[in-house]
Amino acid sequence: MKRKFFILSAISLFAMLPVDAQCAMCRAVLESSEDVSVAEGINNGIVYLMLFPYLFIGGVGYFIYRMYKKPKTSEN
Repeated sequence: MKRKFFILSAISLFAMLPVDAQCAMCRAVLESSEDVSVAEGINNGIVYLMLFPYLFIGGVGYFIYRMYKKPKTSEN
């Protein structure tokens, strides 16, 4: 139990690190621009769009877990 808690804590700690989620073309265009707020806005938009597929996959995984975790009822 402690090991699972430690692993989960470590993963959540690394998940909170700031990241730059830009493709190479977006990065090149935004680095040549003088306005930093535009680059931050594009980066935040990319991270926002990446969030929903991970939430969907996590939700499906959770429901599959719950489906297999349910106690099996025997009919007599």
